[in-house]
Amino acid sequence: MSATLPRPAYEDSRMHITFPDDPPVFDGANLTVQFMARVDGETVLCAISAEALEDHFGADSALESALMAAFDKGRNRIRSVCAEALDRNGGEGVVLHSGLFRVEGMEPDRGGAA
Repeated sequence: MSATLPRPAYEDSRMHITFPDDPPVFDGANLTVQFMARVDGETVLCAISAEALEDHFGADSALESALMAAFDKGRNRIRSVCAEALDRNGGEGVVLHSGLFRVEGMEPDRGGAA
């Protein structure tokens, strides 16, 4: 089963972007949490950095348990920013770094709409 999110942040997307309900995976070698997206029916590997999870989603360390809890807490916002990044890069896999969560227009609660 795939979750199709409301699309306030990327309603003008040129692609159909969804996020399967597959559980995210901790990648200790790269200090990221990996998750899957589907772009126009194709599976795309995406990830979010430990730094982004610490800076924006309350992870108090780079330990797997802290990062996974932070990912769960911020899942909808992470997916929204990821969808914007996928739309901007033509649907290629993306690693979400902390700075992307500060970029104007990369999420629904920034960039004009209240």
